[in-house]
Amino acid sequence: MRAVGPPDRFWPFADSFVAGTRLVIDRPRGSAHPRFPQIAYPLDYGYLDGTRAIDGDGVDVWCGSGDRARVTGVVASLDLTKRDGELKLLLGCTPDEMETIRAFHNQADWVAGALVLRPEGV
Repeated sequence: MRAVGPPDRFWPFADSFVAGTRLVIDRPRGSAHPRFPQIAYPLDYGYLDGTRAIDGDGVDVWCGSGDRARVTGVVASLDLTKRDGELKLLLGCTPDEMETIRAFHNQADWVAGALVLRPEGV
C-alpha cells in the first residue's frame, strides 16, 4: 500500500494542533490508573483542553522530558473491552520514553497500541 498525500505533512500539522492549546495533566507520573489501581502511569498523562477525541473527551497526550510543543510520536490504541480506538499524541518524548509508552499500551490482553515515530528531520 502506498501513502497518499504530501510526505510528512502530519507532523507539522500535529504541532499546529497542539500549539496554543492548554495542556492538562490529570494523571501525573506515578499515579494509579483509575480503573486498575495496580497500574501506575510511567510518565505524565493528560489531554488537550478544548479538543475532542472519539470518546468525547479531550485528545489524550503523553508528556516526556523534552519540548512539550513538539509531537514526537503517536500511539494508536484499540481497547476490546471498551470497543474503542484512540490516537494519543506523544509530546517531547525521548526514544526510551516512547518505548515505555508503547509497552504501557500493550501490557493487558484486551488493549493493543501501535507506536508511530516522527521521522528524523521533520
